[in-house]
Amino acid sequence: QGAGNHTVLTEFVLFGLSSHTELQHLLFFTFCLVYTLTLIGNLLICMVTLHPTLHMPMYFFLRVLSFLDISTASVVMPKMLLGFLSEDRSISYLGCATQLFCVVFLGATEWYLLAAMAYDRYVAVCSPLRYAVIMNTRLCLALLLLSCCSGTAVSLVQTAWVFTLSFCGPKDINYFFCDIPPLVVLSCTDTSPYEKQMISATVLVIFTPFCLILLSYALIICSILKISSAESRHKTFSTCSSHLTVVTLYWASGTWIYLQPKSSNSQDTKKILALIYTTVIPTLNPLIYSLRNKEVKAVLIR
Repeated sequence: QGAGNHTVLTEFVLFGLSSHTELQHLLFFTFCLVYTLTLIGNLLICMVTLHPTLHMPMYFFLRVLSFLDISTASVVMPKMLLGFLSEDRSISYLGCATQLFCVVFLGATEWYLLAAMAYDRYVAVCSPLRYAVIMNTRLCLALLLLSCCSGTAVSLVQTAWVFTLSFCGPKDINYFFCDIPPLVVLSCTDTSPYEKQMISATVLVIFTPFCLILLSYALIICSILKISSAESRHKTFSTCSSHLTVVTLYWASGTWIYLQPKSSNSQDTKKILALIYTTVIPTLNPLIYSLRNKEVKAVLIR
């Protein structure tokens, strides 16, 4: 429809990962396998952590993390897989807004959940005798609710801000899902005020939880160094290393993408980084947490 000299878009077109026709079937089978592994691995973690021997806050948070990973992959990957096999890669305006809301909600919620998991590890290492008292069911549920509420608020604000921008063409998104950076690039209005707001949001969503996580682990390391036995120190730190691995991957990919939503960095670079937190990390999380956790491995073997 015409609106002055502009065209009001009713849909977008997702370019996907690659425009090379000969690679589409290979990419489809590759990411179909990745998606299947993501679902199987995370569903296994969800079921395993329901075992009576694993009724601890750490495994409650791990179960929620697996659910969020399944959700993130399911929001992004089915549409991407269809794009490999179909010439029609369009997504409606409302569909794009919905996908963006879900991706931001799940990502922000996961960040705050990782901070809650770091606090859980801090209490377990630094106050082991009071762990059961401090990390009770009420606190765990409160931390989960706070994470979800924070994710919802961030997602509502970010989605509303992005879709108040004017999109008057072109409608081609050089990405494999609707995300903030490629949509900001498409806008035909001045986005500098939004970019400044985006930096503030990134600091709130990524750096604030990250600083809380760093503080928790700084206190954990101080406690570990006080342990006289080298074997005990190694065992204590190994329980935290899985979580640190996931946090590092999220932090590196998230900050690079969202600190400069309309930067000179190539969209191909951002697509690779987006793949890390939407497909690679959800696939690796079950392996990271199960292979380095004796209790989880024991239940899996049973």
